[in-house]
Amino acid sequence: MIARLKSFLAFVLAGFALFSSAPTATAQDIYALFQQGFGGGSQANSDPTQGSYDRDFIRDWEMNPPKGYSTLSKGNIEPTKAAIKTYEAILAKGGWAPVPESQKLEAGMKDPAIAFLRARLAASGEYKGENDGSQSFDLELEKGVKRFQAANGLTPTGVVDKRTAGALNVPAAARLKQLKVNLERLKELSASVGKRYVLVNIPAAQIEAIENGEIVARYAGVVGKPDRATPLLRSQITDLAFNPVWRVPPTVESEDLIPRGREMQKKGQSVLAKFHIDAYEGSKKVDPEKIDWTKVSPGRYSYSQQPGKENPLGFLKINFASEHSVYMHDTPSETIFGRNFRSASSGCIRVRNIAHLAQWLLKYNEGWDEDAVASMKETGKRQDVRLKKPVDLHFVYVTAWATPDGVVQFRRDLYQRDSIGEVASNY
Repeated sequence: MIARLKSFLAFVLAGFALFSSAPTATAQDIYALFQQGFGGGSQANSDPTQGSYDRDFIRDWEMNPPKGYSTLSKGNIEPTKAAIKTYEAILAKGGWAPVPESQKLEAGMKDPAIAFLRARLAASGEYKGENDGSQSFDLELEKGVKRFQAANGLTPTGVVDKRTAGALNVPAAARLKQLKVNLERLKELSASVGKRYVLVNIPAAQIEAIENGEIVARYAGVVGKPDRATPLLRSQITDLAFNPVWRVPPTVESEDLIPRGREMQKKGQSVLAKFHIDAYEGSKKVDPEKIDWTKVSPGRYSYSQQPGKENPLGFLKINFASEHSVYMHDTPSETIFGRNFRSASSGCIRVRNIAHLAQWLLKYNEGWDEDAVASMKETGKRQDVRLKKPVDLHFVYVTAWATPDGVVQFRRDLYQRDSIGEVASNY
């Protein structure tokens, strides 16, 4: 089953790649791919509480996001204006009724909640069939669920779980306000980008490499937790640090390292020894056994970790000027990239498949091809490389936009910056 799903995933991703390079294709052309070989109601899962879909499909989809359209394309402005008119019309008709969140809904089921689901997706246009009040979850409804999920940053499983129901139940008025707020962001941001840049869209937890207005690649990312939000910024990527030394940032020191040091000290353990971290007082290395963590305050020592398998920066750190002490980096563990909700860092951005991004960044540096980058990872050699041509970098917050194919995209209002409260942040 897993082999068949992976084969199908490759087919789906190929379809999305074709879609991104051929704007004349319709969203329906792409979503039609889901009809071939994968159905939410036909793929059994060993855990019945998870619904009928394979966890490998979710992991692979999240780790390998389709390229799609670039978020800050000027070509998205007019479609977003059109989406605003559409949602104004939806609101004028009374919006939509909420979908009951008491249980998972999937193909093959019969349930009164399915009539609400059908009406909800018909209202926003993802369901193309007859809105006849049927309580049966049929194939056409499943396709509508997948359309909705893909357009709302969720894995298109076709199963309405708690997270999907939460996204469905964001009121039409809130979605309309998001579109209006983000239209202004799009106008401003699209006018400020150059020909070659890297974009981090924080609410989407994704990174885009853009060249001449075309999206070269899209990468899964990990962004800051709501209480340690990734900042908005505009900078330039100037150099890459292969197999870097990790210097513990102030937030991690005060909120993670010191509390953990005190906790482990009570058990007769050393946090520095366990995680191979060195403490310094000025330029002098401090014996970890002589540190009394109950008396340590932030800034008392500086801390760093040498390159290695446990280094949280992985084999690569991407450097750029920032007053916020944040950066982009690899990670020794890729597990989190397979999740849909990836708000888990202290503000920095973790990038999956960062070696591919590094190769693109080093395009104008002679000798830095795919093999050279791979060699740095394999050998663990410490080296800093200055980019011959710096690359523009934008950390942005875009939660709603539309693309030239007519699909209206929404993402979680992760940091509640759209002024609509918690309603669009909790799914």
